[in-house]
Amino acid sequence: MLSPDVRNALDDVGSRVGLRRGERIYDAGGDVRYVYLPIDGIISMVSVMQDGTQIEVTTIGREGVAGAQILLDRADASAAMTYVQIPGEALRIEADDFLTLCTAYPELAQMVGKYLSALIDVMAQSTACNRLHYVNERCARWLLSTADRVGRDDFALTHETMATMLGVRRAGVSISCAGLQSAGYIAYSRGHFRIVDRDGLRTAACECYDAINRAFDRRGLRSA
Repeated sequence: MLSPDVRNALDDVGSRVGLRRGERIYDAGGDVRYVYLPIDGIISMVSVMQDGTQIEVTTIGREGVAGAQILLDRADASAAMTYVQIPGEALRIEADDFLTLCTAYPELAQMVGKYLSALIDVMAQSTACNRLHYVNERCARWLLSTADRVGRDDFALTHETMATMLGVRRAGVSISCAGLQSAGYIAYSRGHFRIVDRDGLRTAACECYDAINRAFDRRGLRSA
């Protein structure tokens, strides 16, 4: 959604890299040496408790930038562990080069600022969702959002990964996904998911899917 000049400038200083499943992008408290603009993979920010329990804080796909927080305070450390959830490609740019581009192209800085603003709304909605909604509703919402972020309706994903992202037991995810498959909304096998009936899956999802989309729509950050 950026102008050709800005996209070309990003391409000039960045490099296309493969995102491997489970690859650590940032450690909690670790340096932010690069920012990543996912093209068709998904990066997750995860909060890790002292007992090792994990829950996803937010996901970053083709709509966003991993490491975008450096624009706010030039911070050189990440607040959360960040790793690749769904493999794909991303544009990787050195943090200093990204900040230089944001200064040279106000359009880019404005767009990243809008994204960070939307992300605050998304994180707040996700917090409420994790507390108030049933696992099957959250699974449906999460699958829809994942498809939006990778730009396709089929992707590699395990029940174990979903359970970690949602902060629930794997058995709960398995039961929920079995119900969604029986309803004809999704198909899954051996770590691969495919959305078969998007409209049907939306009826199974909680209100948070539409609320998250509105957070991006209000800032003009969705192309569809």
